[in-house]
Amino acid sequence: MAALAKLRYNPEVPPRIIYGTAWKKDATGALVRAAARAGYRAFDTANQLKHYREDFAGEALKELMSAGLRREDLFLQSKYTDAAGQDARLPYDPASDYAAQVNASFESSLAHFGTDSLDSYLVHGPMDANGLVDEDWEIWGAFEKLRRENRARRIGVSNVGLAHVRGLCESAKFKPEVVQNRCYASRGWDRAVREYCLANGIVYQGFSLLTANPHVVGGAAAAKIARRLGLTPAQVVFAFARRIGILPLTGTTNAQHMTQDLAAVERELTAADADALAAAGGR
Repeated sequence: MAALAKLRYNPEVPPRIIYGTAWKKDATGALVRAAARAGYRAFDTANQLKHYREDFAGEALKELMSAGLRREDLFLQSKYTDAAGQDARLPYDPASDYAAQVNASFESSLAHFGTDSLDSYLVHGPMDANGLVDEDWEIWGAFEKLRRENRARRIGVSNVGLAHVRGLCESAKFKPEVVQNRCYASRGWDRAVREYCLANGIVYQGFSLLTANPHVVGGAAAAKIARRLGLTPAQVVFAFARRIGILPLTGTTNAQHMTQDLAAVERELTAADADALAAAGGR
């Protein structure tokens, strides 16, 4: 545990990479422990038993904290998921209003991690793919209250389009501070949303960087850059993501890849490298 205690993280500054816990099921706890041992201090989850085991992630981190890892060195991010995105195991009463649902889900997440605040709290997805509706505003109002009380140090949204982000920025009391989306190279790595976020001081998080883009990871451009820099093609993609303003999530279950992904975000690509990878994505 001494080695764990030496690795520090400043929660006031966004991390450089996040370990994502989606789809890990019963292996969640063991993988969170492995990621922490590899050096990860930022973890993403959701209070949604359909795709996450936030409770297992929380138990793993509480165990590590009881053995020397400090809460203040961790970046903990969770999400509120509305009933349509849940299975029957909801962390709130679905008959209650949205503000009550958000508060109940948030309190449950705090209990999972044994903490009194989260570093980032996201709406898992909007109610309508085309733009914000009344229900979204009710949910966001509850998020703003958590942000005002500093119980959620950052608030944001996930799985959104440009209309959602722009609508919040233009009309909300607290604009989103984080946006998290799946990134497809064929769509310019979510160019419209990503560039809007960069222009408006919003941290853009990207997930499925590898799984959504096998043609880039396995392509000639990534292979050429990887050979020159002594990296793997996957590491090249993570370094590229950082260069174009993406805070990457990795969900690898491989201990070696955990270490490689963590190291990749410290590497710098040239402008020519970035252009070659962008072109390989088919933008």
